[in-house]
Amino acid sequence: MCESCGAEKQRADFTALDHVLAEYGGVRGSLITILQQAQELYGYLAEETIDYIAARTGLKPAKIYGVATFYAQFRLEPIGRNLIMLCKGTACHVNGADDIEEAVTDHLGIADGQTTEDGTFTLNNVACLGCCSLAPVMMVRGTNGEETFGNLTKEKVRAILDELRAKEFEPAGVSV
Repeated sequence: MCESCGAEKQRADFTALDHVLAEYGGVRGSLITILQQAQELYGYLAEETIDYIAARTGLKPAKIYGVATFYAQFRLEPIGRNLIMLCKGTACHVNGADDIEEAVTDHLGIADGQTTEDGTFTLNNVACLGCCSLAPVMMVRGTNGEETFGNLTKEKVRAILDELRAKEFEPAGVSV
């Protein structure tokens, strides 16, 4: 039962995770691999997922949370349908990555690690995308695939975000 809304809590289907647990559940030192696979399957590590992994591996949930919160790659909250990875590496930093981050945060009303209220965008600053010749650069992974945007300016970023939002809500088969 959901404590905040009173609705019955739906049990997640962990069938897809069972094969991962069968392969790695008894292997010492494989918790990170299990968590990576779980996050790949479900998008993030929900409390219910962590409890399921704990029950199947015999590890305490606190140990699993400890690993999941230690490594930046793991998410305990769902991400938006479009994940913005903004490069903050040296070349991007020198070429204005902070201005690009400011444009994203002002335009979407979110900061690094946050998701828009409508669940459309999540912003993640990353150390390097390996596209130094395009600095400053961001990559967006989402409903329209994965795309890299380079030589960014504040104006370009706002236009890209508006275009992505429009594509998010256009009827199937119709191009804006």
